[in-house]
Amino acid sequence: MTLSIGIVGLPNVGKSTLFNAITNASVDAQNYPFCTIEPNSGIVPVPDARLEVLSKISGTEKLIYATIEFVDIAGLVKGASKGEGLGNKFLANIRETSAIAHVVRCFDDDNIIHVHGKVDPIGDIETIELELIFADFEVAQKAYDNQQKRTKTNQKDEVKKLELLQKVVDALGKNIPVRAISLDEEDSVTIRQYQFLTAKPVIYVGNVDEDHLDGGSLDAVQKLREYAQSTNAECIIICAKLESELASMAPAEKTEFLAELGISDSGLDQLSRACFRLLGLQTYLTTGVKETRAWTIRVGDTAPKAAGVIHTDFEKGFIRANIIGYEGFVSCNGWKPAKEKGLVRQEGKEYIMQDGDVVEFLFNV
Repeated sequence: MTLSIGIVGLPNVGKSTLFNAITNASVDAQNYPFCTIEPNSGIVPVPDARLEVLSKISGTEKLIYATIEFVDIAGLVKGASKGEGLGNKFLANIRETSAIAHVVRCFDDDNIIHVHGKVDPIGDIETIELELIFADFEVAQKAYDNQQKRTKTNQKDEVKKLELLQKVVDALGKNIPVRAISLDEEDSVTIRQYQFLTAKPVIYVGNVDEDHLDGGSLDAVQKLREYAQSTNAECIIICAKLESELASMAPAEKTEFLAELGISDSGLDQLSRACFRLLGLQTYLTTGVKETRAWTIRVGDTAPKAAGVIHTDFEKGFIRANIIGYEGFVSCNGWKPAKEKGLVRQEGKEYIMQDGDVVEFLFNV
C-alpha cells in the first residue's frame, strides 16, 4: 500500500526545511518566496522500534519498515489558481497523494520574510484552502461539462454521476471544500477518480521555534489547534529547524538529544502517527531469519486482505493465519516457544487484523 503525503503552505513557512529534515534530502530552503521551483519527493521509513526488537529475536538479515512518500511543491500564494507564483504549476503533483500536510508558520522571526507581513495561522490556512478550492472548481467544472455529454442516453449511472458533480461544483462555488460535502459511501468512492485536492484529509503542521515546542504559550498555536479540531483535522506541532539538526544525528545521539529537550518523539514520528490515524491505517508484522517487516493495511481489514498486501496469491489461496500479538511474541522470545506454550492463535478468513499482530500466513495456490 503506497501512502503519500503532499506538503503545502505559503512560502517561507518552513515547508522545504521540514521536507529536507524528514527525508534527509538536500532541497534548497532559502529566505525568499519560490525557492522550491521543482516538486521534490522522498520515500521515508516509518519509525517503528518493534522491528528492531523482533529482528534480534529472529536473527534477521534485513529490516523493512513501512514507508511514506512525501511530495513538496513550491509555496502557494494568493492567486496561485490564476497563475500567481509557481506553486499552481505543481498542484498536479499532489493530486495523487493520500493526504495533505499543511505547514503553517507559528513563529516570529524578523529575519525570515512572511509574505503577508505578519504571523496569522488562520489567515494563512484560508489563503491556501481558497486556492485549492479554486483549482478543484476548475477540475469539477470541466468534469461536469464532459459528463453532460455522457448523459444524453439517460443511463442511470451516468445521470447519477452528473448530479454528484453538480453537487461538487455548487459546494466549491460557495468555497466549501469537497471533504465537507455530505456523501454516501457510493458517492465517496465515485468522487475519488477526480482526485480533488480539497477531498483529501488534512494534517496541520504548526512550525514553531525551539523555545515553544510545547506550543502551550503561543496564541498562534492555540488558534491552529482550535481550527483543526473544528474541521476534524489532525494537528501536530514541530520545529522544522530542530528537525534539520536531528536529521544529521545518529539514532542514539538523536534519542539523547530529544531526551535533553524533554521530547520523546521527533517530528517524523508525530507526522507518521498522525498520517496513520487520519487515513485509518495500521501495521502488522512478519519476522524470520530472512527479514522482519512492517506491512501497512487499513483498520478493519481481514486476514486474507492483509495477506494480499504481501502478494495477491496469498489472498486468493488463503487457508489460515498463525497470529500472536507483539508483546506476546516478545515475552515468548520467538515463534517456537510461543507455539509450544499454545499462545499462537489460528485465525480464519473472518479475523479482523489488529495493529502489532505478528503473523505467519498459510496459503495454497
